Amino acid sequence: MSVNVSGKQLENRDFIGDLLPVLNQTAIDSSYLKLEVTESIIMADPDKAEMLLKEIKGLGVSLAIDDFGTGYSSLSYLHRYPFDTLKVDRTFIEKILEDEKFFETVRMITMLASSLGMSVVAEGVEDEKELAKLKELDCTYAQGYLFARPLPADRMTEILADNPTW
Repeated sequence: MSVNVSGKQLENRDFIGDLLPVLNQTAIDSSYLKLEVTESIIMADPDKAEMLLKEIKGLGVSLAIDDFGTGYSSLSYLHRYPFDTLKVDRTFIEKILEDEKFFETVRMITMLASSLGMSVVAEGVEDEKELAKLKELDCTYAQGYLFARPLPADRMTEILADNPTW
């Protein structure tokens, strides 16, 4: 399960203290949880972010950098912070069919992530042609309206119960 984390949440001095009871109450194995953070959150206080992300990672929780390529996008993030996943922003995905430069940019992000042992999620995939292009690039995962529109939690629970192999 992936969960977006806001800057305000990470600024909370006791973020870990808030996270641990949730993991315990839900009885979820921490390896099934992925927290998604944006680059702007890191920029607020890079040293504090590094310590906190490493502490989160120490709990067995996965980390994703959301909207990769749209913010400050320093390649040093990929070495300094313990991210498992890069999420390529929709602004790149929506143009991969019409502009070779965007296709090549997504190719390079995918190759870089792969060489660093990270997975890639293409955000905002809306049609089969975009998905086919992403498959050419060996993109690890994709999300977007092609697969499902946003749903209430109870509806998603029903879908998952009906499709246990997802």
